[in-house]
Amino acid sequence: MSGADDAKPDNTLARSQARLAAVQALYQMDMASTDLAEVIDEFKTHRLGAEAEDRAIAGADAEHFARILQGVVARQRELDPVIDGQLASGWSLVRVDAILRAILRAGAFELMEGSDVPPRVVINEYVNVAHAFFAGDEPRVVNGVLDALARKLRPGALPER
Repeated sequence: MSGADDAKPDNTLARSQARLAAVQALYQMDMASTDLAEVIDEFKTHRLGAEAEDRAIAGADAEHFARILQGVVARQRELDPVIDGQLASGWSLVRVDAILRAILRAGAFELMEGSDVPPRVVINEYVNVAHAFFAGDEPRVVNGVLDALARKLRPGALPER
């Protein structure tokens, strides 16, 4: 039996895994100066899919993964100042941990472009990604920055505080 409801949970998990994979890829690109097309190909060929070793991203939606990476790269000059404006006084995106930077860029991109995904879902997804990498205050930073960005980028989409 197959229906829209049957496919939805798998699609949600596949998109969650795509977000985690996108953050890993953005980190790799940042640290190793890897080319966009090269990293997308590497992930699609070796890290995503049934034969992948990392089960946390093996079932990732490859198209959503690529869309996030391409969007972050294409709009980075627009994303970074918007994110900088939400960081604590004296902090800039270049000063934060590279993984945290990747999470914030991917989340900000989805808030800018992903009008099909409610902002609360985007925020929760990237807070979960932050929990996969950090045990400290970083998930709260992600929550605060993305919440502020959502209120700025999608006015009225979140309840008033």
